[in-house]
Amino acid sequence: MTTTTPSAALVTIQPAFTDAERLALAGFLAGYRGLTREAYTLDLRQFTAWCRTRSFPLFSVRRAGIETFAGELEARGRARATVTRRLCTIAGFCKYAVEEELLDHSPAAHVRRPRLDQESRATALDRNELGAILVAAGLGPPTEHALISLLALNGLRVSEATGADIGHLGLERGHRTLTVTRKGGKVVTIPLAPRTARAIDLVIGERTEGPLFRAADGRRLDRHGAARIVRRASRRAGISKSVSPHTLRLACISAALDAGVPLRDVQEAASHAGPRTTMRQSGTHQPGPARHLHRRCVHRRSRPITLIVYARSSIRPVQPAWQPRARRLCLGRIGR
Repeated sequence: MTTTTPSAALVTIQPAFTDAERLALAGFLAGYRGLTREAYTLDLRQFTAWCRTRSFPLFSVRRAGIETFAGELEARGRARATVTRRLCTIAGFCKYAVEEELLDHSPAAHVRRPRLDQESRATALDRNELGAILVAAGLGPPTEHALISLLALNGLRVSEATGADIGHLGLERGHRTLTVTRKGGKVVTIPLAPRTARAIDLVIGERTEGPLFRAADGRRLDRHGAARIVRRASRRAGISKSVSPHTLRLACISAALDAGVPLRDVQEAASHAGPRTTMRQSGTHQPGPARHLHRRCVHRRSRPITLIVYARSSIRPVQPAWQPRARRLCLGRIGR
């Protein structure tokens, strides 16, 4: 009979990343902030975990490996937009490693990406449903009214609305304004509709500093709390669809284009990088001829954002005097 003697030798654990890989990951993510950094961190965490399960060093993965990773994501039912974003993150990381001379060339430079639909498949609201939510919010608590007004009338992202502070409120040329931080750290000042300004005044009360929206425990309202508020208001409005804060933002963009606001102005107000994103997010509300007309109306030079005035939940674009009359009439017929 043989006996085994337990060994007290230490097992060497190999680190998950080399020093160069760790430096590249940290440097790439350091260039981003907020929700963008969280999303890119998630994308790289899933990709590096996939590499470790197959014993692939991060800097040894080739194009075939990255395309295999994308294929497995699609096989698990991930949306094509999600797969495309993850591939864009990997491509950006590889490009950063090449620029820092940690890689000779990028293996993700020519990776095939899923083709996205021309129109967004997100939940869409028509003008009547949007108006019903605004009416229901107006009959609810001030926090609910102010938050939904910012999302549905100004088209803010939920992170922009929940990240606003009382000190960001201002007055410019007789209009109440709010300064928000857009994606990428860009700071812009937006005008507030009178009903939105009144709701915000009721929210802040006698407070002079701190976050604009607070949760029940007194801390800053996060995006999950904002989503619960939107869902609660949509149920009171009798809407059976799954409505999120982003749904209200898309409804605002679609309603502005339907009302005849030029595509370039809507793009700038929504803080989109290009008109294609604006058209895709509003595609569920745009008929075929309207889409092509909005594309032709993109101006070649920068112009001020058209101020949108809201009265009784209706969206009315203020047509500037310098806009050609022919274009104004043409867009007006489409908006009817």
